[in-house]
Formats: sequence, structure tokens, C-alpha cells
Amino acid sequence: MINDNSRIFDFLSEQLNQYPKPDLLCGKENGKWIKYSTAEVHNTSTLLAAGFLKLGLGGKKVEIEQKDKIAVISRNRPEWLMLDLACQQTGIILCPIYPTTHVNEIEFIFNDAAIKYVFVSGEDILDKVLSIKNKIPSLIGIYSFDILPGTDSWKLLTTNHNDEDVKKVAVISSAIDAKDCATIIYTSGTTGVPKGVMLSHRNLVSNVVNATRSFPFPVNPKGKALSFLPLNHIFERMVSYIYISTGISIYYAESLETIGDNLKEVKPNLFTTVPRLLEKVYEKIMSKGAELKGIKKNLFYWAVALAEKYDNINSKGAWYKFQLALANKIIFKKWRQALGSNIDFIITGGAACQVKLIRIFTAAGIPIYEGYGPTENSPVISVNCHKAGGTKFGTVGLPIEGQKVKLAEDGEILVKGPSVMMGYYKRPDLTSETIIDGWLHTGDIGVFEENTFLKITDRKKELFKTSGGKYVAPQAIENKLKESPFIEQIMILGSDQKYVIALIVPSFPNLKSWMRENNIALISFEEAINDPRVVLFYKNLINAFNTYFNQVEQIKKFQLLPNEWSVETGELTPKLSMKRKVIQEKYQEIIDKMYK
Repeated sequence: MINDNSRIFDFLSEQLNQYPKPDLLCGKENGKWIKYSTAEVHNTSTLLAAGFLKLGLGGKKVEIEQKDKIAVISRNRPEWLMLDLACQQTGIILCPIYPTTHVNEIEFIFNDAAIKYVFVSGEDILDKVLSIKNKIPSLIGIYSFDILPGTDSWKLLTTNHNDEDVKKVAVISSAIDAKDCATIIYTSGTTGVPKGVMLSHRNLVSNVVNATRSFPFPVNPKGKALSFLPLNHIFERMVSYIYISTGISIYYAESLETIGDNLKEVKPNLFTTVPRLLEKVYEKIMSKGAELKGIKKNLFYWAVALAEKYDNINSKGAWYKFQLALANKIIFKKWRQALGSNIDFIITGGAACQVKLIRIFTAAGIPIYEGYGPTENSPVISVNCHKAGGTKFGTVGLPIEGQKVKLAEDGEILVKGPSVMMGYYKRPDLTSETIIDGWLHTGDIGVFEENTFLKITDRKKELFKTSGGKYVAPQAIENKLKESPFIEQIMILGSDQKYVIALIVPSFPNLKSWMRENNIALISFEEAINDPRVVLFYKNLINAFNTYFNQVEQIKKFQLLPNEWSVETGELTPKLSMKRKVIQEKYQEIIDKMYK
């Protein structure tokens, strides 16, 4: 029975005893789904733990800095969670790192945490590690989940163990305390040196239990989830523990490019995502709708217009319900089929989601529940709930059970409870600035709607003041403008300046269609963004949106950019949030011109 003294790996033991599955973890290899049962996952993680003990790792009751630490740099796959569970049973601290992390940042993390071993997948990641290996005095060895030349397979650590080795794991795992640190997650955020967030078993177990009760997640041994958000991020990892605790099978998508195919193959009941991916799905649907002809096209846009008016709280009457039911039969049914036909709901987090998208997808029988929480809170603070009266569009939902949430005088969201991190690794200075009298200061600004639903209005550090002394919240403006099908990405600036400006990456597929309809030749996107007709089109678009904002918030100048921002080119974090400082530095010359 899970309680306050439970450890993360106890979720797996509970599933093994109560509802073992033939397909707990599933990954695709050589075109085939390979399924690992609850018993196989339990046995493999235990044998891997035994392998760690033979290497002299784990099993020590020492301070966090003296504990052994292992890094993992890999895409999502069953072996990732098996490694995680093996580390937990031995007291080894797992430090997950995004596969896209720059090699300089990996070097910093490895040295800061004194990483002893690293588990990788893929030659590209191996090459990154090999390029800095000689700069990491603590690093003893590299293991690979794939068969890679010159690198030991992780399976070597799971072989040649006897009953005594397994018993030793049981003895050591029984001594793991709920207060022990289970993982250190380095968050780079949008600026600065990475900070290691220390999370204990209790932090994560309490967040799993309280989120499961609040949402709620019923035990569903027949359920399936598709996993594609990086396990390196605490959101997907914590949700994975929810899946294990409620008997939901986890199928790992091959890549972001194959999600569409994998959804049709797996037919999952749910998945978690970030808003950026939902935006991509919506854009794809709308572009296909634009290709329709005649009555089919008219019906498509009629259904979308109907969905845009959907309100989950205030009923729009019998006639609206009848029309929506009809739209679901002839239009939205195809949307659901594209997601595998079995989707009960989608949970989104990590950044603000456009209300328009939530409204449309929910009307289309694909409920989207937005939640919120930082890594420092393990992570969930609030979530729109899968129960009557538990959701309000435009908010991040109700604070989950088991924690207190309040707003500081300046509107900053503060949280206190068992999910609040142990602190930042080797940074007591930062810890004392962030956790004051037990209250975690999130850095996010919010309000309570109806004294119940939490709404994020902006990041405290992203609020800026114009030279006229007026505060501007850029995120709210950006989210509104992203409702336009012609705007892919946007960043608002204006700190200490007379007026607000914008950097805009157009939605090039939609811009291309508009140019074709208006008989404007497309030679290149670089030339398109400088075409006076295109610039005028965007000027009129911005002016139309400006009517939604106060005078001080209105965009006076903008610049169209020819290339989308991405993780690879450095403008986005791995969870697809903008690195505002990086973007500003990259386009400083353009910004300066707009202010001259």
C-alpha cells in the first residue's frame, strides 16, 4: 500500500502484486513493437541494480554530494525507465540530460554532479560524450542501450547474477528512505548556468498520489498511453509513474516525426504534450481543410467555427448541441481517427496553451486538460480536472490535493507541500532565495479566477517596464497573436523603451497559400518577408490584434523573420519554451533598428 514512506519503485511492486501486465513498457525495434511485462521490467531493473552493486555503486548511507551519480542521455525507450528503477533501488542518484543539450552544458553537468557512469543511445550522443570524456575526471565508463562500436552494452550489467546478488538488492532497497534524493534534474531554463533540482522519493511519490486523486486517474489495467515528451523532463517522468501506479501501458513513440503513425498503431487512451505540438497538429488539420473543395470545405469551416464557440461551463442550448453532434459525426470523427480513435483526453503543460485550441479540440471530442507546475515542485501544482466542474478554459485548473497555494503581494505564485524540492544541488544560496519559510517561489505571476481556478498571467522575470513606467506582460500578447494562422512564433519586446515591438516568424505554409491566392510569386521565404505586399498584410494583421490590448501594450513595429526558432538552432529550450535572452542577442541589430 502506497503511503508517506513509499519510494518510487514501490509503484512497480504494487502493480506486480495487484495487476501485472503483459505490456507495461513497449518500444519499437526494427519495425516491431517489443513488449515488456511487469515481471520483466521488475526483474530487469533488479538485475541491473545488482550489476551496479558489483561495480561498487550505491548502497551507501552518505550525504548527497558523496552519493554515486549516473547520467542518462537517451530518447524515450523502455530501458530508460528500467535504468531509473534500478538506480532508485540502490540509492544511486540519476541525472537525466536532454539528448539535444549542447556539449558544453553536458560537460558542466557531468563535472558539477561528478557523474561516474553515463548511459546513452545513438552514435550522435555517444560522440558528444566521447568529445568531453577526458575533461570529466569522475567519469569511469559509458554504457549504451544500442549496439555501438567500442562501447559496452547495458545488458552486460544484467547478466551473471545469482540469488545472493538479488537478495542484496532487496536488502539495500528496503533501507532506502522516502526522504532520500532520487534524482537531480538540471534545468537550464531560458538563461544562466544549469541548476540541479534535487527531488526525493517523497517529493515525487506525493505528487503522483495527489495528482492521481485530484484529476482523477482511475486504475485502468487495459489503458494505453503514447509517450513522446522527453523523459528527461519531470512532467513526462512523473506521469510515467502515474501510468505505472494506475496500470496504464506505456508505448514509446519512435520519434516526433512518427507520432501520427504511432497513434494509429497503438490507439492510446491518452498522452501528454506541450502546446507547441498541439499547435502543429491544429495547423496540419487546418491546412488539409483548406485543400478541400465545395461543400466539403464549407462543412469543414462550419464545424471549426462551431467548435470555436464551445463553452464547457455555459450551455449554448439544444440547437447548438444538435449542430455540434452533427459536426462530430461528419467532421471531427476524422480528427479522432487520426489520433487512433480511442483518445479519452490529452494533458498539456510546460507552457501556456492557446484557449482557442483547447476549446476547439474539446468540442471535437478530444478533451484537453491544461496543467501547471515547475520542476521544483515535482512538478504539478494545478491541473484542470477530468471531473464535473473541474475545468475552466484559460486557466491551469485547480490546485491539487495535499499542498497549499497562495499569491504574493506582487501576484507571484507560491506553493508549500510535500512535493517542494529538497533544494538546488550545491547551491544553498539559490535555495534560500527560492524557498522561503517553506514556500516555493515559482517566479510565475498568476490570479485566482472565481477564487478557485489558477490562471498564469506571466513570468515574473519576463514582465518588463516601458520607459514610460508601464508594465507589460509579453506572454499574454504573444498567446493572443498566435491565434492567427499566419503567425508561427512571436516574441514581444520593449523593456525600458517608448513602445512595444515584435519579432515574428510567419507560418510559412499558410503564408505560401495566401501569396498564391493573391498572385504573388514565391521565390524564397527570405524575399517573401520583405515583399511590401506581405509586410502590409502583416501590418494589417497586427493592427487588428492591437485592438485587444491597452495602448501601452500595442505593437508599434515588427520584423518578419525567415527561419523558425528551434532547439537545434538554440532559440528554444528542450521543452520548446523561448530562450528570450538568446533570441534578443541574436536579433539585437534588427531590434536596435526598430527603435531608431
